[in-house]
Amino acid sequence: MAAPDVVVARVGMVTAVGLSAAETNASVRAATMRFGQIDWLDHRFEPFTVASVPDAALPGLAPDVAKTAGLSIRDARLLRLGAKALAECLGSARLGGRPPLVVALPEPERQRPLDAGRFLKLFATQSGGAFDLSASATVTTGRAGGLAAIGRAAAAVRSGKVPFALAGGVDSYVDLYTLATLDLEKRVKSGAHLDGFIPGEGAAFLLLASPRAAAAAGLPALAALSEPAEGFEKGHLGSKDTYKGEGLAAMLQALVGAAPPTRPFGSVWSSMNGESHWAKEWGVAFLRSRDAFEESHAMNHPADCYGDTGAAAGALLAGLASLDASRGPALVYASSDFGPRSSISILPPGGA
Repeated sequence: MAAPDVVVARVGMVTAVGLSAAETNASVRAATMRFGQIDWLDHRFEPFTVASVPDAALPGLAPDVAKTAGLSIRDARLLRLGAKALAECLGSARLGGRPPLVVALPEPERQRPLDAGRFLKLFATQSGGAFDLSASATVTTGRAGGLAAIGRAAAAVRSGKVPFALAGGVDSYVDLYTLATLDLEKRVKSGAHLDGFIPGEGAAFLLLASPRAAAAAGLPALAALSEPAEGFEKGHLGSKDTYKGEGLAAMLQALVGAAPPTRPFGSVWSSMNGESHWAKEWGVAFLRSRDAFEESHAMNHPADCYGDTGAAAGALLAGLASLDASRGPALVYASSDFGPRSSISILPPGGA
C-alpha cells in the first residue's frame, strides 16, 4: 500500500464522559455511561434524561462574544463546547501559521436554524483566532457532517494547498426547543418510549497534516486516513420514501472499492444511538460488503456512553478510532436524520 498522504496529528474532545480525548477514550473503553435527569419536563411531566457536559468544566464566553446581540443560549453553549475541544486539539503545537477549519454544525431541519457564517466568525473570536477564518467553512448535515468535514479538510492537505487543516463538529441536544421537538416525535428515550435515544452534547476536532509537515512540527502521527465516501438515504426520517438502508450500503461499497484496506476491518465505529431504525441500514450494508470485515470485528457505538452528540458524532468517532489506530484498519461511518451518510477508513499511522 502507498504511504499515507494525510495523517491525524492531534485530537481534542469534550463529552459527558470525558473533558479531554484521553478521558473520553478511557471512558468509552470502560463502557462508562453518564446519564442524568434534568429539571426540564417531557410531555408526561417527567424529567428528561440526558448526557451533558458539566457547565463548570467549560470556558466562559470571550468578552467580545458575550457582548454579541441576539446570541442564544444554545449558540453560546456550542461556542463554549467547541472552544474547549479545539484548544486541546491544537495544544502547544507550532504550526507556522493558522490552519483552516471545517466544522460540522446541527441539521437545520432538526433544530432551530443557526446562522452558520455568523457562528464561524464568533467561533474564531471565542477560540482566540486559532484558525484562518477566511479559509474556513461549515457543514450543516448533522451526524454525517463531521466525517464530511474531515474529508474536505483532508482534501485541502492532500492537494498541497495547506500543510495542516482542522476538522470537527459541535452540537448539543440539551436544548429545550430541541428536546421538546424530539419528545413530540417520541424519540427521546424514557419509560414510555423505549425505542428512543439519550440526548447528548459534545465537540471534537482533529488536526490533519501531511506526514512531512507533522514530522517537521514534531507531531507523531496517530493514524492515517483514506479518502472518504458520502451517500444519501432516500428513505430518511423526514421522507415519505420507503426506508431500505440503500444509502449506507452503496456508500460503503464505494468506500471499499475506491480504497480497499490491506486487511479486513477489525473494528467499526458507528453513530447508532439506540434507536432500532439505524440497525436496519447497518445490516444491509454489512451483508453486501461482509468480505471487507474480520469475522470477529468489534462493533462500537459510543452513544451508549455519552448520548447522541448530533453533529459532533462523526468527528468523535473518527477521533476515537484514531486513538486506537495501531490495532488495524477501522471503518467509521455516521448517518444523519435527514439522509446524508458519510464514511472513512482509519488506518495505522504507516497506512498498513
